[in-house]
Amino acid sequence: MSLHRENAQGSAELPSTYDGPVTFAIIGGTGLYNLPNLKPVARLTVSTPWGFPSSPITISVTEKGFPVAFLARHGQAHDLLPTDVPARANIAALKSLGVTAVVAFSAVGSLQQEIKPRDFVVPTQIIDRTKGNRPLTFFEKGFVAHAMFGEPFDLKLNRLIRDHIPKTGFLEAEDKKGVVPVLHTKPDDRGAEDLTVICMEGPQFSTRAESKIYRSWGGSVINMSVLPEAKLAREAELAYQMICMSTDYDSWNEDEEPVTVETIVGNLNANSANACKLAAALIEIVSEHGKDLGAELKGSMKFSVSTANHSLSKEVLAKMHFLFPGYWPAH
Repeated sequence: MSLHRENAQGSAELPSTYDGPVTFAIIGGTGLYNLPNLKPVARLTVSTPWGFPSSPITISVTEKGFPVAFLARHGQAHDLLPTDVPARANIAALKSLGVTAVVAFSAVGSLQQEIKPRDFVVPTQIIDRTKGNRPLTFFEKGFVAHAMFGEPFDLKLNRLIRDHIPKTGFLEAEDKKGVVPVLHTKPDDRGAEDLTVICMEGPQFSTRAESKIYRSWGGSVINMSVLPEAKLAREAELAYQMICMSTDYDSWNEDEEPVTVETIVGNLNANSANACKLAAALIEIVSEHGKDLGAELKGSMKFSVSTANHSLSKEVLAKMHFLFPGYWPAH
């Protein structure tokens, strides 16, 4: 999703290197790093064993010097289909910079009446409806490992957003009916009903029958981007949370006009200021309260490998050293 267009400043003239780790990253559109509270300081081209990421990674810093990495999921010109996004390269590239926590923005369709177009949702669960066309793990034959995924989003990061950003009054821009956007979050870690994002293959939208099934499953919103991004972030030991922006009621709501690309783009453009405002606030929140994000995941993959050391594939091991230097001995 492109949150706003690239401005005229010469981002290509930025330095191609950056010294020091960058612990926080935002995945979304191409313009986020031009937020008023940030100064772009570098633009990096990162090569990984899984290829190059979707776009160069822009490093921006706050007035206090807190660095943030920005990556355009669908490319600078939004020329990548959801299925073609090089998610492994994206996550590996961010990990190589020292990133420990990622917030990802995504446009979604709403599956529930109370989640209105232009609302924001911070989901807690995922249902996978992709079709096996997307590489969904860093591990391969000869190097078998399993990552826990019962909680697909990082609870600390989810709680940080929930506790520091008001549900109402923070977002702006009323719609034509005078309805102000709302930020939907799960009220607590346990007991309350989850906010579930359905991930479908695309690029076509759902049929009405499919949309109604997803509603019956308890789906809150639907998109094409959260997987395998969230799974790969977990394997890379990164705290990960998606923030979803509702653009439409999907196709289940027969009381609404049929979903069109024009409607979706209109809502995206109308809400771009809110997305940028939310991103700017998140950066300040993470810089002050999120220094330990990802700490609980650190080392989790080191002991998740099932393949015996002497049988580990040397080729895959070399790739793993890019993500986890020193985890497993070379042989």
